Amino acid sequence: MEIGKVGVLVVLVVLVGLSGWSAASDHQHRRKKAVFPEPASSSSLINIIQSSVVFPLYGNVYPLGYYYVSLSIGQPPKPYFLDPDTGSDLSWLQCDAPCVHCTKAPHPLYRPNNNLVICKDPMCASLHPPDYKCEHPEQCDYEVEYADGGSSLGVLVKDAFPLNFTNGLRLAPRLALGCGYDQIPGPSYHPLDGVLGLGKGKSSIVSQLHSQGVIRNVVGHCVSSHGGGFLFLGDDLYDSSRVVWTPMLRDQHTHYSSGYAELIWGGKTTVFKNLLVTFDSGSSYTYLNSLAYQALVHLVRKELSEKPVREALDDQTLPLCWRGKRPFKSVHDVKKFFKPLALSFAGGGRTKTQYDIPLESYLIISLKGNVCLGILNGTEVGLQDFNVIGDISMQDKMVVYDNEKNLIGWAPTNCDRLPKFKAAIL
Repeated sequence: MEIGKVGVLVVLVVLVGLSGWSAASDHQHRRKKAVFPEPASSSSLINIIQSSVVFPLYGNVYPLGYYYVSLSIGQPPKPYFLDPDTGSDLSWLQCDAPCVHCTKAPHPLYRPNNNLVICKDPMCASLHPPDYKCEHPEQCDYEVEYADGGSSLGVLVKDAFPLNFTNGLRLAPRLALGCGYDQIPGPSYHPLDGVLGLGKGKSSIVSQLHSQGVIRNVVGHCVSSHGGGFLFLGDDLYDSSRVVWTPMLRDQHTHYSSGYAELIWGGKTTVFKNLLVTFDSGSSYTYLNSLAYQALVHLVRKELSEKPVREALDDQTLPLCWRGKRPFKSVHDVKKFFKPLALSFAGGGRTKTQYDIPLESYLIISLKGNVCLGILNGTEVGLQDFNVIGDISMQDKMVVYDNEKNLIGWAPTNCDRLPKFKAAIL
């Protein structure tokens, strides 16, 4: 939630968020001992395979403000709508354990009937600092907090995740997830059942599937500017030679950071050359630190100063919107008013890689027919010096996070078409 829960934005819904900037904390006054029914018998370990799983994405950057996947969980499996978030690790569902505080959701609360994860389990240890003391040794308490102030508190459980793989197999690996019995929604709250954590940490779904030998440690997504798209886990859905790759920053253990970049405006370099950039599917909008954001706003306003547009102060869709002589119907109507953006990465070598951000990837047309800037001030929402590439700037690109090769890659792609095999994509 973004980021993702995210972003100032609208998704954020208007101002702040970021589902993916999570931190574990120990709020003792909210913790309790969970009461669950007896666990069901567990199945044997699944066969080791190498394949991929593909999920359709639903939603859009605007006006809905978020994307989600439909995932079946449990025995018998029940459907849930989850926020796919590469900015956080732990997946969780709103849970009847019983629930203390739960928000409105599209499906009934998750009711666990499988084993609790005990506090000594390595998966539990990955969620807490080394000196963490177990309040209830028989269970693993967790709490994740997001940059917009939202949080989920609960206990860790394991349950079946029925998955259809691209090689034709259907398996139901048992994976750890959070049973969230106490949620505090942030400003970017979305009416979903929970979060699908896709980060680099041990508790993320992609890491768990990889540790069971089911997929390679690769996750990717493709969000369409028309809405929808697809998410995939595994590495057999793209031609690596047609993807532009840049190294991940190794000291970022949770977030997918492509390192430091230079901001390019209209094909020309700017003075901002050391922007620490992170990719976050849980954020609907893109964020720059305060200095870079103010500089970009100055460049945009200067570019528009002699154009037939003026700021629409009465349009609160996003912090900055402009109206023309008549309502705009699409970004195509403002192409002569704005310039494209790009981020140039050193890539750890002599050759630089460039991430292009065309107008469609940083502007939206509001319901009032105004054009609004979909890049927001990240410092104002608690991102400190991070600069976040959100969904708006990843539209119509396949973005791949290869944790085995420690690379992030992207390639222009038709995200309206759900892939079925490698040849179907690039």
